[in-house]
Amino acid sequence: MGRVTERRKVIRIRDGAVSARPDTLVAEEPLEIRLNGKPLAITMRTPGDDFALAAGFLVSEGVLAAAEDLQNIVYCAGATVDGSNTYNVVDVRTSPGVELPDFTLERNVYTSSSCGLCGKASLDAVRTTARWPIADTPPVRVGPELLASLPDRLRAAQRVFDRTGGLHAAALFTEDGELVDVREDVGRHNAVDKLVGRALQNGDLPLSRTILLVSGRASFELAQKAVMAGLPVLAAVSAPSSLAVDLAAETGLTLVGFLRGSNMNVYAGEDRIALRAAAAQG
Repeated sequence: MGRVTERRKVIRIRDGAVSARPDTLVAEEPLEIRLNGKPLAITMRTPGDDFALAAGFLVSEGVLAAAEDLQNIVYCAGATVDGSNTYNVVDVRTSPGVELPDFTLERNVYTSSSCGLCGKASLDAVRTTARWPIADTPPVRVGPELLASLPDRLRAAQRVFDRTGGLHAAALFTEDGELVDVREDVGRHNAVDKLVGRALQNGDLPLSRTILLVSGRASFELAQKAVMAGLPVLAAVSAPSSLAVDLAAETGLTLVGFLRGSNMNVYAGEDRIALRAAAAQG
């Protein structure tokens, strides 16, 4: 298993003073995900929670929906010429009878830690393959005050970020604001996959009464992962992409961006936000 952080020598310049010192950096290594022995995707990630990451990735791809769909996940030995185990290749085995979707429209073999799916074909694929339509989930209502409190709580739970300053994070909260889980990774979508994968392994899907908060922006891929996990609310501290807003509007996902202090923008699904209460206070 690779380390989450690594030490490197850096030259520091502060107010004209120059010094040499070690610095703690976020580790980034490739992870190849194989499905029933066949290569499916390669993503750059921070080592740790690799099995949850792979499981969550396959939830967003429409392969897994319940813990019983998953037979096992193992690290692949012999991934190098000398036969050693790099712990950078995992093989996910589905249970007998699990039907695999057509991946041709949804993903190339390589993905990066910051970008993923795009285009109308991908939007259509998500809308048609979602297992738990968000519009059919029990009603969830959250107030702006509750949403405004979440970024600070996420930041306080980021243990590795305090040492490196270089990790994204994703957290699940209940509709009452209780922190359920938080994961960190060099990539936003990896952090979300780790959350969703853990939920799958614990038998907690769909996440129909939770809020997903992500550091940074809300890309189409993050909106996709929320929809595929049955999440009704996605909030981000930065901007969403246009395609993320389109997907949220089409699927009924509540999408909140620029969540900073008491300020936020609601781009879709405003029916889940207690806007009248907010207006009365304004």
